[in-house]
Parts: sequence; C-alpha cells; structure tokens
Amino acid sequence: MKKEYISSGRKNQKRQTRDKVLAATRELIEKQVEFTLEEVAETAGVSRATVYRYYSNVATLSAEAVLDMQTKNSELLYRDLKGNDLRSQLLEVQNYYNQLSLTNELAFRKYLGIVLNNPAETIQSRGGRRVETIKKVMEGVYPDMPANDIEKITSIMSLFMGIESLIVTKDVCKLTNEQSMDHLKWGLELLLSGFLSEQQKKRS
Repeated sequence: MKKEYISSGRKNQKRQTRDKVLAATRELIEKQVEFTLEEVAETAGVSRATVYRYYSNVATLSAEAVLDMQTKNSELLYRDLKGNDLRSQLLEVQNYYNQLSLTNELAFRKYLGIVLNNPAETIQSRGGRRVETIKKVMEGVYPDMPANDIEKITSIMSLFMGIESLIVTKDVCKLTNEQSMDHLKWGLELLLSGFLSEQQKKRS
C-alpha cells in the first residue's frame, strides 16, 4: 500500500476504503480466478483511480489481502488479551504475532519480498498492527505517559515480534523456531524489566 497516501488527509475514511478494497480482493481470490485492479475496483464499488491510489499492482494487493485474512486487527486483539498487567499483555501480543508469522512464514516472506522489490509500495499494515496493539496496551496502563515516550518504547518493543525479527533469528542467528520464540521472549522480558524498573523509580 502507498503509505504516503494513506497517511495524509482523512485517515479513517481511507482505512475504510482500503478495507473495502482488501475485502473485494479476498472475494476474487476465493473464486480462484485471475483478476485485475479494474475488477477489484468494480467488486469493491469504487473507482479504478481509487484502487490505484492504494496499490499499483495486483501482486502486492493479493499478498496483503491473503495475510489480512489471517491477522486480527489491533482492536480485536487488544480486546481479547487475558493478562491484567503490562508484562503479561505485551507477552501475549508478542506470542500472537510471532506465532502468526511462523504459521504463515512463507506467505509473510513472499509479501516482504514483494514490498522490498517495489519501492513505491510501502505497506501501511506491515508492522502497523503490532505497533497499534502495543500502543493500545501502553496507553491503557499508562494513560498519562507522554506520547513521545510511548512512541519510543513501542518502537523498541516491536523489534521483538513479527516476521522481520524471525528472519534475523532464523536466517542470521541460525536458530530453530522454538529457539527463536524463546530468545525473542527473553529479549522482550529484559526490556520490560528495565522499563518497569524505570517507571517505578519515577513514581517513588
């Protein structure tokens, strides 16, 4: 998706339009037929120009639509969290995204490859959902924390989850799936320990 477009102007309306385009794409994919961006536009009930504002090719759109089917949105994931404290909630979030990435590893790798080979296509949802979910958890526990501080800790925490993290642990560090999950959890726990200790000092 073209991030420069989705990030400008009426964001909520544009996200709703994006969701319609993705839903139409999934409908066409399920029919197991070849399709064009024009056919996606017709199915979604939007203009061809609208689809082109979000996606410039079918490959990127199809890859995102397939992964979108597998991934909970941040609102639903946040609502379903069972933990009562920051540590347990964030470890749940991490486990969800890392398990999701392992379960759909080939699809995520293909998707990432498509994005990297198409510089004009910067996918808003690539990593966007994990960032949004972490922010919701942080804001729920620390409603008075400055937005800049939440943004910084959210950015660092997101490094421990998702396909990019698993590519490093598996391809660079040569870890197994189980080792990757364990090491990334350990890393996030260390980060959380330092963060929570700092917050305790500030409040004392």
